[in-house]
Amino acid sequence: MTGPNKDGKFPLDNYDRLCFLKNVVKNPNIIIGDYTYYDDFENVENFEKNVKYHFDFVDDKLIIGKFCMIASDVKFIMNGANHLTDALTTYPFAIFGNGWENAMEGKSYPKKGNINIGNDVWIGYNATIMAGVSIGDGAIIATNSTVVKDVEPYTIVGGNPAVEIKKRFSDSVIDKLLDLQWWNWDIEKISKNVQNLTDKNIEKLIE
Repeated sequence: MTGPNKDGKFPLDNYDRLCFLKNVVKNPNIIIGDYTYYDDFENVENFEKNVKYHFDFVDDKLIIGKFCMIASDVKFIMNGANHLTDALTTYPFAIFGNGWENAMEGKSYPKKGNINIGNDVWIGYNATIMAGVSIGDGAIIATNSTVVKDVEPYTIVGGNPAVEIKKRFSDSVIDKLLDLQWWNWDIEKISKNVQNLTDKNIEKLIE
């Protein structure tokens, strides 16, 4: 009992709109964990199109853990979208050249860092994740949310900008889950525990 093939592109028979994402993405600056899936209404190739302003020269990364669930039209806004905000104008003169190329000499555009998504994270339809955001293990991002700041593990957030709705579990259960890190178990152990993982009693996992 080992579950689906983590190296297969489409884990569901006769259905090509849900993929194991690591087997689809080509950009080396998008790093995806095993069993993380992406479900798209049209074509799974849309995923990379929805990683916006991801320019090689910026060298930022989108890092997504294992066993995540990403719905259609989720967008990631990378650092290439950033403009100066503390200057007199936000207009990007330098990119147009023709005498404007020195506008950014001695200056640099803001860079907020990588986007880091933990393990077992569910991101709902049409959510947007901004550059520099980290989302903790087990978090849930509600449909149509815009996430502009970090999300704690096992926390449900929603809205624009996204705010905490509630914790999924008590602090003690969250601590136990973070200690267990079930997503790092070997697949045989995970497969033996799928009924416990879909239950509410964490003690069954600890036994």
